Amino acid sequence: FDPLSPVTFQYDRLETNPRFATIARPANAAILVRLRVDMEERGGNLEIMIPHATLEPIRDLLLQMFMGEKFGKDSIWETHMVTEVKSTSMCMEAVLARKKLHLNDVLNFKVGTTLLLDAKPEDDITLCCGGVDLLTGALGRIDDKIAMKIKNYIKKET
Repeated sequence: FDPLSPVTFQYDRLETNPRFATIARPANAAILVRLRVDMEERGGNLEIMIPHATLEPIRDLLLQMFMGEKFGKDSIWETHMVTEVKSTSMCMEAVLARKKLHLNDVLNFKVGTTLLLDAKPEDDITLCCGGVDLLTGALGRIDDKIAMKIKNYIKKET
């Protein structure tokens, strides 16, 4: 709480039954934060209730868009997040062409059936992920591997 306002907490009592915990009157507005905490194969729920009256004196500070360089930025978490995102695996599909067919035609496919596509060898292919077109490029080869040279990024339509 220090970046917002200096706070001194004082232990009053421990109440294990939430029905008997009295923090504010039932009609008073409050914020309830529910957290799940797990440590060493054990865990439980933690609920923190903050009466609106305790937040009112720092309301203007809470409404500010930016609290400054240090507050709100956790470089350890940011570095961890970047590392995890960069090491995430994802399935990509290279689409040579798309063709609409009747289901009956597909059901009649047999080994050796030839499917004619409206594409030429020099046409661009599309790279997709999760059904979303991402890139277009030219099909090629590097040693014994098939490769794609990226030509364009496909912009997401809004």
